[in-house]
Amino acid sequence: MALRTLGTSSIQVSPLAFGGNVFGWTVDENTSFALLDALADTGINFIDTADVYSAWAPGNSGGESETIIGKWLKRSGKREQVVIATKVGLLGPRAGLTRDNILKAADDSLRRLQTDYIDLYFSHRDLADTAPLEETLGAYQTLIDAGKVRIIGASNYSGARLREAADISKRDGLPAYQVIQPEYNLLDRADYERDLEPVVRDLKLGVVNYYALASGFLSGKYRSEADLKKSVRGDRVAGYLNERGLRILAALDAVAEKHGTQPAAIALAWQIARPTITAPIASATSLVQLASLGEAIRVQLDQDDIRRIDEASAV
Repeated sequence: MALRTLGTSSIQVSPLAFGGNVFGWTVDENTSFALLDALADTGINFIDTADVYSAWAPGNSGGESETIIGKWLKRSGKREQVVIATKVGLLGPRAGLTRDNILKAADDSLRRLQTDYIDLYFSHRDLADTAPLEETLGAYQTLIDAGKVRIIGASNYSGARLREAADISKRDGLPAYQVIQPEYNLLDRADYERDLEPVVRDLKLGVVNYYALASGFLSGKYRSEADLKKSVRGDRVAGYLNERGLRILAALDAVAEKHGTQPAAIALAWQIARPTITAPIASATSLVQLASLGEAIRVQLDQDDIRRIDEASAV
C-alpha cells in the first residue's frame, strides 16, 4: 500500500483515516483498544479525533476520544507508527480560535493523548467572529515553534476563507493550512467539487474528508423507511432515501459484486481514487466493519467502475 503525503509536508499517511469520534461514544474503551490494535493489520496509520469528541453523548463532556487514544498509545508504544490529527475550537471551555484558547486547548489535548506532539492540528470550524486569522495562525506558530504541533489544517472552511488564510500566511510569514477537512461523499459532492477543489489544486492542500459514508447510508443498510427506524442515525440519513440515493446504491452494489466486496468499500475506494483526495475518514464499531475498511484500500477501481459511479451520483 502506497502512503500519501499530507499537503506539502513530509507526513506520510494511509489512503484512509480512522474516525475516532466513535471512541467513548458508540464503542467502549476495550472495544476501542481492539480496533486500534487491529488498525495496522488493516493498513491504516492515520487516526482523526477532536477535543470535543464526544461531548454530545449522555454523561460525556468532551475529550473522551482523545483520552482513549492516549491510553492506547501509552499501552501499545506505537506513537511513532501512527499519525494523529485532532481539532480545536468547539469544546465549551476552549471554544473559539483565540490565541489563549488554542494554546490551552493544545496542552489539554496533549495531556489526554499522552504525547508531546500533535501531527496535524485542525481549526475545527471557521469561527471568524472569535479571532482574526492573524491571531489564530500566530498561535499555531507558537505551537509549531515549541514542537507541540507539526502541521495545521482547516475544517469546514470555505474556499474564499482558505485563500484569505493562505494570503495572510504568506504576507506575515505565518504557518499555512496544509490540509482541509470538508464534508464529501457520493451524495454530497457539489460544495467540495465547485468551491473547494479548485483551491485545493491551487494551494496544493491535502484533503481528509468526513462523512465519507454519508452517516452509513453508502454502506447500503438504509434502503427503506423501515431500515431508517432500526438505527439512531436513521433520521440523519432520511434525506438520502430518494431516487438519486437508491440509484447510487444500485451502482455501488453492481461494482461491489464485480470486485467481491461490500458497497461501503466501493464508496470509499471511489473517493480514494479521486486525485485531490488524500484520505477519507471512516469509522468502525467492530472488527468485521474494520476489515471492510481495509477492503477499500485494496480495491482497484477501473475507469468503467468510476464512470458508472460518477453517472449515478451526478448532480
